[in-house]
Amino acid sequence: MLPETSKAAPQSQFALLTQRRFAPFFWTQFLGAGNDNIFKFAFTVLATYHAAEWGGMDGKLAGPIIGGLFILPFMLFSATAGQVADKYDKAMLARIVKNLEIIFMLVIAGGFVWHSALLLFMGVFLMGCHSTLFGPVKFSYLPQHLNDNELTGGNGMVEMGTFVSILLGTMLGGALVAIPDMGPTYVGVASLVFALMGRVAAQFIPVSPAPAPDLKVNWNPFTETMANLKIAGQNRTVFLSLIGISWLWFFGSIFLTSFTGFSKQVLSGNEQVVTLLLALFSIGIGLGCVLCEKMSGHKVEIGLVPFGSIGMTIFAVDLYFASRGLQPHALTGAGEFIKHPEHWRVMADLFLLAMFSGFYSVPLYALMQSRSEQAFRARIVAANNILNAVFMVIASGMAAAMLHGGLSLPELFLVVGIMNAAVALFIFKMVPEFLMRFLIWMLIHTFYRVDKKGMENIPDEGACVLVCNHVSFVDALVVGGCIQRPVRFVMDFRIFKIPVLNFVFRTAGTIPIASAKEDPAMLDKAYERIDAYLKAGEVVCIFPEGRITDNGDLYPFKKGITRIIERTPVPVIPMALRGLWGSFFSRWGGTAMRYPRGVFSNIALVIDKAWPPAEVTPEALQFKVAELRGEIK
Repeated sequence: MLPETSKAAPQSQFALLTQRRFAPFFWTQFLGAGNDNIFKFAFTVLATYHAAEWGGMDGKLAGPIIGGLFILPFMLFSATAGQVADKYDKAMLARIVKNLEIIFMLVIAGGFVWHSALLLFMGVFLMGCHSTLFGPVKFSYLPQHLNDNELTGGNGMVEMGTFVSILLGTMLGGALVAIPDMGPTYVGVASLVFALMGRVAAQFIPVSPAPAPDLKVNWNPFTETMANLKIAGQNRTVFLSLIGISWLWFFGSIFLTSFTGFSKQVLSGNEQVVTLLLALFSIGIGLGCVLCEKMSGHKVEIGLVPFGSIGMTIFAVDLYFASRGLQPHALTGAGEFIKHPEHWRVMADLFLLAMFSGFYSVPLYALMQSRSEQAFRARIVAANNILNAVFMVIASGMAAAMLHGGLSLPELFLVVGIMNAAVALFIFKMVPEFLMRFLIWMLIHTFYRVDKKGMENIPDEGACVLVCNHVSFVDALVVGGCIQRPVRFVMDFRIFKIPVLNFVFRTAGTIPIASAKEDPAMLDKAYERIDAYLKAGEVVCIFPEGRITDNGDLYPFKKGITRIIERTPVPVIPMALRGLWGSFFSRWGGTAMRYPRGVFSNIALVIDKAWPPAEVTPEALQFKVAELRGEIK
C-alpha cells in the first residue's frame, strides 16, 4: 500500500494533508472528534449550570458521569471492533461508522429540541459506540499507509488535529448552547451537519485491504477481550506502551471532565472561562503533538515519553498550588478572568501540562503501531481501547468518590500529579529502554546539534556492522540517538563501567570487550554475543581503533572487524563522527570532562553505503572513515 519506499526522504508532516492516503482520513477523524465535543460540552454545560432542567444531578459530578458513560462502550465492544477492523477493509468500515453517526445524531438532535435529558444520555452512550468502532480503524490505518519515517509525524498530525477539533467543537458547542431559548436546538442541528460532513470525507478514504480477511469473528466480547489482552501481552514493550497510553487517558480525563466544575467552583468563571481553559488545554496538547515530529528527528523517539511525564507531574502539582488559595466570588466571563494576574499561573499550568502530555502520547502511539504485528494490529488497538476505557472508568469513579468525600478539585489535581510520578517510575523500571532513550535524547539535544547525513544507508531490517571513529565518551550515545534501529555497541569495558552511562549501555544491550591480554574470557564472550546479535538480524556497532583518540586523529583500526565478518558475513557500513573533538566529553586537553569547550556545538554523523563482507579490510575501512570525517575532527 505504500506509494514510496520507507527510505524516502522525510518531508514536512503538514505535506501529508495534500495526499489522499492521509487527508480524507484526517478530516474524517477531525470532524468526528469535533462533533463529539460540540454535543458533549453543550450537554455538560447544561447539566452543570442548568441542572434543574437537564438531568437534575450535582453540577460538580456532571462531567465525570457524562465522561464515564461515553467511554463505557469501549469496555463492552472494543474487542469486537478490533476483530472487524482486522477482517474488513478500513475505508469501508469508516463509511459504515459515519452512516451510524448520522443516525445517532438524529437521536441527539431530538434530545436537544425536546429538552430530553434521557435522549441525551442515550446519545452520549451511542457516540461512545461510534468512537469505539472507529478507534481500531484509526490507529491501524496509519501504519498501513505511512512510511516508517512518517509515522511519528502522522500520529502527531492526527493527535494535533483531534485536539484542535476538540477545541473548535467545544467553543462552537459553548457558543451555540449559550444562545437564549434556541441554543440547544442549534447544537442539535450543528451536530447533524458535522456528521454529514464526516460522511463525505470518509467517501474519499483510499482502499485499505484487510490484513486478516480469513479471521473468524468471536462475537463474545468478554472472551475476545481476554484474547486481545493476551495478544497484546505477548510483546512486553507494546503491552507496557498500552499501559502508558491508558494512564494518559486516566490522567487527562480527570482534567477534561473537571473543567466545568473547576471553572465554576474554584475560579468563579462562567461558561466562557470553561471554553478558555479547554482552548488552552487543546492548543497545548496539539502543539506538543506537532513538535514531536521535529524533536524526534522523523523517528519513533520513546525518549520523549519520560520528558513528557516529568512535565505532566510538575505542572499538575503546580496547578494545585496556583489555585488552592483563590477565593470564590460572583461568576465572571473570560475577559474579566484574564485581567487577574493570579489566573495567569493557572492558565500557564494547564497549557504546559497539556503540551507535555503531547510529548508523552505521540511516541507511545507510534511505538504501539510500529512494534505490533500487522495481522494483529487492529486487535492490539482494540486492547488499547479496552485498557483506556477501564482506566477512564476508574478515573471517573475515583474522581467522583474523592469529590463526594470532600476533596476539592485542586486537591484532586495534586493527587493525580503525584500518582503520575509513581506510574511513570513503574513503567520506566519495567521498560528501562524509555529512560535510556530519554538520557540519550537529552544529551544530543542539550550538548550538541547533530547533522545526520546518509541515514538512508542504514537498512530497515537485517544484520549489519557499523564501523565508526572513536572521539569521545558519548560516541555511542550520539550514534544510538541518530540511528532509528536499536544498535548493539561493542565497547571497551572501562567505558562500559562509567556510572550513569553504564545504565544506558546495559539497557541498550552493549557488549563490553577487553583485549586478549587483559581478559581473554571477556573477549571470547564478546565475540559470541556479537555473533548471536548478527544471526538474529540486529545492528552491531564497533569502534575499531580500540580506544578514544587523545589527539583528534584516527588510530590504526584493529583486526576485530575481520574476525567478526569471518564468523558471520554481513554488510559493513563505514561512518564518521565530525566535530566531537574538543567537546566536553572528548580527551582534548588530556582528560575528558574538564573543559566545557564545545558545549552546544554542531556535530555531524556521516554514513557511507554498505560494503560487501568480501571487500572489508581494516585498512580500507580506516581510509574510508577518515575520508568521511574530513578535516573536521
